[in-house]
Formats: sequence, C-alpha cells, structure tokens
Amino acid sequence: METPLKYMCVLVILMSMTIAGLNGVEGTANYYGPCGKHDIQKEAEKLEPCTYAAQHRRSPVSERCCTVMEKKVKNPACLCAVLYSQTAYDAGVRPEIAVTIPKRCNIADRPVGYQCGDFTLP
Repeated sequence: METPLKYMCVLVILMSMTIAGLNGVEGTANYYGPCGKHDIQKEAEKLEPCTYAAQHRRSPVSERCCTVMEKKVKNPACLCAVLYSQTAYDAGVRPEIAVTIPKRCNIADRPVGYQCGDFTLP
C-alpha cells in the first residue's frame, strides 16, 4: 500500500508541474515589452552615437548614428520606448528632437506618421 501512495504523490506533482509549465509558456508572451525579449535600457545604450543629434535639432547626424537608427526604425514601438527610457533621459535625449533623426538620416522606409508619445515621426 505504501508504494502506490508514493507513485500517486509523484504523479500528482508531475501533473501539477506540467500544468503550471504549460500555463507559463502560454502566458510568457504577455511579459515581453515593445522590444521583445530585449531590454529597453540596453537598446537605448546602442543609440549612444545619436545622443548629440538627439539633443540639437540642427546638428549633423553621424553616419554611425544613421546606421543604428536604420535598424531601430524597423520596430517603431521599440524605438519610442527607447527614446522615452530612463537611459535616454539621463543622457539628455530630447524625444521631440530624437524623432526627427530618421528623416535627417534620409531613411526611406521610416515609419512616417507613427505616433511616438506626444510626438509624430516626420
């Protein structure tokens, strides 16, 4: 009688772990942010070459900044999250100027008209 009880306990534990695991797999997609699995603060650090251009509207945009920005505009929700991140704020990035960088880089397939917080991508 003791052995079937052990097997029953093990079976119950395995079933509960399986159910919890399946619910976790289904529910994890809701935990990702606008940049998917990527951390917004780390994504903001990648835009470091654009810091000066994101602070001064008339400053020239470096080629390195444009290369990075060309990758970022493919996911405008992530770009907006990055522009409004704490890292960008600490670096002195002004979102109203930063949203103009894709146009200043002459990126052809930029998301024109995308609403980024209070500002629209030109």
